[in-house]
Amino acid sequence: MQDNHDVEQHARKVFASQPFSQFLGAELVSAGPGHAELSLAIVDNLKQQHGFVHGGVISYLADNAITFAGGLALGGGALTSEFKINYLRPAVGSRLIAKAITKNTGKRQAVCQCEIFVLQEGEPKLCALAQGTVVKASP
Repeated sequence: MQDNHDVEQHARKVFASQPFSQFLGAELVSAGPGHAELSLAIVDNLKQQHGFVHGGVISYLADNAITFAGGLALGGGALTSEFKINYLRPAVGSRLIAKAITKNTGKRQAVCQCEIFVLQEGEPKLCALAQGTVVKASP
């Protein structure tokens, strides 16, 4: 079993290899077996016509955080098989933060939950909740 430092280093290597994450400017804040935190600065090109962060951006952040948390709990090499998201309030602020934790891990799948916050004047406000199932990737 790898120690937490090795797991986080592996997660950072995987995250750095994701072109879409790099395109959006997302950051892997922390990761370990069963948990992950991602962050994303809110810029104009991530907003929809009302000035809120587009739901697809929030969904991406939740999906990726869930996959990291579940994948690391399963030992790596994982994919999201399903997830749902509830948008609670418009995301208006300076940064999004997604915090995912694994709630249950089996041999081949993990169920994870994710809270997505928006920083408004330095204060985190819960803007979405997500839950998903992550499965080990087939070779």
